[in-house]
Amino acid sequence: MPPTLASLVHHSALKLTVRAGEDRLDVPVRWAHVSELADPVPYMEGGELLLITALKLDAEDPEAMRRYVRRLVGAGVVGLGFAVGVNYEEIPEALVDACAQEGLPLLEVPRRTPFLAISKAVSAAIAADQYRAVTAGFAAQRELTRQALTAGPEGVLTVLAAQVDGWAALYDASGAVVAAAPEWAGRRAARLTTEVERLRERPAPASSVVGGPEHEDRVELHSLGTGRRPRAALAVGTAAALGTAERYAVHSAIALLTLTTERSRSLHAAEQRVGTAVLRMLLAGEPDHARAVAGDLYGGLLDAPFRMIVAESGSGTAGEPLSELAEAVESAAARAGEAVLVVPEGERLVVLAADEGAAVAACAAYAAAREAERAVAEQGRVEEDAPVVGLSAPAGPIAAAAAYKQAEQALSVARRRGRVFVEHEQLAAGSVLPLLADDAVKAFADGLLRALHEHDATGRGDLVASLRAWLSRHGQWDAAAADLGVHRHTLRYRMRRVEEILGRSLDDPDVRMELWLALKATSTE
Repeated sequence: MPPTLASLVHHSALKLTVRAGEDRLDVPVRWAHVSELADPVPYMEGGELLLITALKLDAEDPEAMRRYVRRLVGAGVVGLGFAVGVNYEEIPEALVDACAQEGLPLLEVPRRTPFLAISKAVSAAIAADQYRAVTAGFAAQRELTRQALTAGPEGVLTVLAAQVDGWAALYDASGAVVAAAPEWAGRRAARLTTEVERLRERPAPASSVVGGPEHEDRVELHSLGTGRRPRAALAVGTAAALGTAERYAVHSAIALLTLTTERSRSLHAAEQRVGTAVLRMLLAGEPDHARAVAGDLYGGLLDAPFRMIVAESGSGTAGEPLSELAEAVESAAARAGEAVLVVPEGERLVVLAADEGAAVAACAAYAAAREAERAVAEQGRVEEDAPVVGLSAPAGPIAAAAAYKQAEQALSVARRRGRVFVEHEQLAAGSVLPLLADDAVKAFADGLLRALHEHDATGRGDLVASLRAWLSRHGQWDAAAADLGVHRHTLRYRMRRVEEILGRSLDDPDVRMELWLALKATSTE
C-alpha cells in the first residue's frame, strides 16, 4: 500500500511526533513537499504532506493560523510537518489549535531530521508500493493467461474476481450474462444490462463506471472487441476504486478476453462458411451431402424439424439491424445449447433453427421489440433500416427448398404490409382478416386512406364509401351505384377522383387489393 502519515510516524529514523489529528493518520501520502510561501495552495495538487519552518508565517497569530490551515485543508493537503529549532523552538499553540480544529494532522519534525530525509522516505515508500503493484500485476497476468489457456473465460473471471477482491462478469454480444465469478455475481451483473447496451453502442475500446460510494458497489464496464460494435463486455465490481495492482489485473483480463473474443470470431467465420455450404446443398435437394458436410457442427439440427428464417433490412441492404438479429439468434441458441445455422446471403440473412427452439423464439422477440419501438417512435411508419423477417413452417431436410420459399413469401408479405415479422403459417391460415388487427397495419391503412378521408371531410363527395361499394362489387358499376343510390356516371367520376388523389390506378389489381385490405383494417363493423 502507499505510504501513510502513520507509516511515517512509525519510521524509526525520522523521529516524528504527532501534535494534532491523531485520528487521521491512516490517510495516504502522495508526496512530501517543502514550501515556505505564505500561501502555497496554488501549487498543491492534493494528497501532500507539507513541510514548513514558518519562515514567512506569523505562526503565533491564531486568526492567521486558522486561515492558513483552512486553506491547506481545502486544497487537499493531508498533513503538515513543522520543523522545530529553526525559526521556532516549539510549535506555536496557535498552529496546534488551528490544526486540531480543522482536523489536519500536525507532525513535529525534530531539528536533527532534515526535510530531505522525509521526502526520501515518502519517495522510497511510493516506489516500493509501485514495485509491489507491478510484481503483483505480472503474477496476476501469468495466472490469468494460464486460466485463459486451460479454463477459458470462466477461469479468467475467477482469478480476476480474487485479484480485485470483488466480482467479475462477462456479457455476450446480445448483452446477456454468460459467465460470472463468484457464482452469485451473475444476479448483480444481470441488473446492468441497460448500461452494458449503452456501452456497446460506442466503438471499442470503451468503458464506463456505474455506482459509487452511495451504491452497494462500484462497477467498471469495459467493451471487448475491435469492431465498431463490440461483441462482448466485462464488468468488474469492487467495494472501492481500483488500486494499481488491481488495475493491472483488469487490463490483463481485458486483453485476454478480447483475444478470446476475436479468436471466437475467426472460428465463427469458419463455421459460417461450413454453414453456407450446408445451406446450398439443402436448397439444391442434396440432404445426404448436407448431413455429411454438417458433421457434428450442424448435424443434429438436420435430424429434427427446423424453421427457415429469411431477413432483410428495411432499406434492402445489409446493415446493423441484420447483425443485431444474428447476434440475438446466435446468443439465444448458445445459451440453450442448440445448434443454429446463420448465413449472410448478400443483402439477406438466412437462419436455419430448431422448431420451437430458443433461436426461433429470440427471432420473434427481437422482431416484436423492433415493431414496438417503431410504432412508438414513428407512429407506425416503416423505418428505412428496420428489419423485415419471414419465417417458414416447420420442415425437414428434404423440404428445405420449400421452407426457404415459404420464408421468402412471408418476407414479401411483411414488406408489403409494413410489418417486421410474418410467419408463413399466418398466410396459410385461411382468412387474412385477423392479420389486419395489428397496429402497424392499421397505421399503414390510415396513411393510405388519409387523403380520401380529408377530401370527404370537406363535403365534396363520399369517396371512401363509394370506393368500398365499388370494390365489394368487384368493379361492377351498376351494382355498386345501386348500392350507393347514385348514377353510375357519378360513381365513375368518384373513382377517377380517387385515382387522382391517390396517384394510383384502380386497374392495378395490387392497388385494389391494398385498398380493400386498408378499408377492412379501418372498418368499425
